[in-house]
Amino acid sequence: MEPMNPLASPAAARSKAPAAAGGWRALAARVEASGYGSIVLLAIVILIVFPLALDAFRLNLMGKYLTYAFVAIGLVIAWGYGGVLSLGQGVFFGLGGYAMAMFLKLEASDPIATKTQTTPGIPDFMDWNQVTALPFWWKPFHSLPFALLAVLVVPTVVALIVSYPMFKRRVGGVYFAIITQAVALILSVLIIGQQGFTGGVNGITDLRTLLGWDIRTTHAKLILYFVNAVLLLVALLWCRWIQRSKLGTLLLAMRDKEDRVRFSGYDVAMFKVFAFCVAALLAALGGAMFTLQVGFMSPSFVGIVPSIEMVIYAAVGGRMSLVGAVYGAVLVNLGKTWFSESFPNLWLYLMAAMFIGVVMAFPNGLAGLYEQHVRARVQRALRGAAYQRSAGDEQ
Repeated sequence: MEPMNPLASPAAARSKAPAAAGGWRALAARVEASGYGSIVLLAIVILIVFPLALDAFRLNLMGKYLTYAFVAIGLVIAWGYGGVLSLGQGVFFGLGGYAMAMFLKLEASDPIATKTQTTPGIPDFMDWNQVTALPFWWKPFHSLPFALLAVLVVPTVVALIVSYPMFKRRVGGVYFAIITQAVALILSVLIIGQQGFTGGVNGITDLRTLLGWDIRTTHAKLILYFVNAVLLLVALLWCRWIQRSKLGTLLLAMRDKEDRVRFSGYDVAMFKVFAFCVAALLAALGGAMFTLQVGFMSPSFVGIVPSIEMVIYAAVGGRMSLVGAVYGAVLVNLGKTWFSESFPNLWLYLMAAMFIGVVMAFPNGLAGLYEQHVRARVQRALRGAAYQRSAGDEQ
């Protein structure tokens, strides 16, 4: 008779189960201790739960909301860690969005598709405004690599130009916030005023294909949602690395004790410039993904009002929490959509009440609410469950 395999016996199976459970608990503990547990949970929510739970229309809306999350996490680095409050993030969101929209519009404006225009081969809004030739600064956007480079470089350079002289002259706080508001207003007026070159108040619309791939189909929007979600997670990991590095520690020290950091020999101005440029880069990336996800870009996302809304995303989520900022952006936009659909005559008042209520009741945002009231209970529950399992194993 063949010898019995001890792993096949019920007793061995029972001894193996607690070991496996202990292994999972140890893995979960290591992930939580590393500080990446919240990002893992967010990845599960946006990559698995949302695609399974939402229909195509709502999932595309969620993809739109996640593009705003890029701006929110950038504000966590600039405002939450660096102490640099920017009320003009719509500028960088719009610059990234317009750079991508220019490439898509040129692809949709080939001579065959525009043969009925007075001047074929140029965008329709240029033809409507009697522009007879493509402006020289539009021509490089025939290239997708150039457009992608412009999405990243142009907003970062603009942020550098705006912030460097201000911070070198120690202009900060509310004064810098007002300057960023002025930049947002100037860019918005410029885009609307130059209608023949920018599409004016309507923006750049009727975007159809990306290198021949129709981005208007349901399948394309699903793929773009996942691309958007993965890029957001990569951005979160990058920002978390900044937070946990020496640079993040110096940003916090600079925010709380700027003079002490300066007297220690560090160039405080350049740290602020870095934080502001990181926020601009992330906002531009969100704007580019917004253009792909939604199919247009307009100056309504550039001005003062949308820029203030973007700060609210970070405030509601918690200006010190990267993951909280993502949830804040999603929650605020879900509220805006639901209020506008259910209460079309009152939704602005309801949104204002939600903002005021959240800020007054939870000054540290959703992340502060979780830390104060939820996290401790979850940890106690996990410790209790682990204790019960270990007691059962001993019996």
